[in-house]
Amino acid sequence: MIQVLVVEDSRITRDAIENQIAKSEKYILYASIENAANAEIACLRGCVDLILMDVCTADEESGLKAAAKIKQYNPKIKIIIMTSMPEHSFIQKAKACGCNGFWYKEYGSTALMEVCDRVMNGEYVYPEDTPMIRIGYSNSAEFTSREFDIIRELAQGRKYEEIAADLDITPNTVKYHIKNILQKTGYQNTLQLVAEVVEKRLILPKY
Repeated sequence: MIQVLVVEDSRITRDAIENQIAKSEKYILYASIENAANAEIACLRGCVDLILMDVCTADEESGLKAAAKIKQYNPKIKIIIMTSMPEHSFIQKAKACGCNGFWYKEYGSTALMEVCDRVMNGEYVYPEDTPMIRIGYSNSAEFTSREFDIIRELAQGRKYEEIAADLDITPNTVKYHIKNILQKTGYQNTLQLVAEVVEKRLILPKY
């Protein structure tokens, strides 16, 4: 049997996943915890084959950061990142730390078990893109990667000069991108833009 560690702070989601595991003939629940900071300890205490890891867990602990640590010392453990957030960078971050799959909660727990099967068979299973979110006059698919970089920097309270230094571009290039973003969205200023993307969880800087 495949030992599964579930890291999820939503009781409803956790129960749904546990029910799917209980019905399975392949998987058995090793443990179910709310805080990603405890995932590494849980892995050290027993034989975990697969981790189903939420991005945003209890006490604002990042599942992505926990996954990266676990993969460093035990890359054989399979990790599937789970989220209900459309945050643009999550897929990229999950791939960067070596996670084996990615699942949006809106797809349902049955679909999650299909992802588990594929991952345990050696596949890397990722959605092609994030769910589309309406931002002003545009949807999220209309923004370039560089524009998302700029928006993320703005959401962290960075000034134009700081953004330019972080992204290795000129302040004029930053202004050019921001002008394009505001034209696409119809917002009058960056404060309106940042408020919208954070409210809709398209950008979550702390994770």
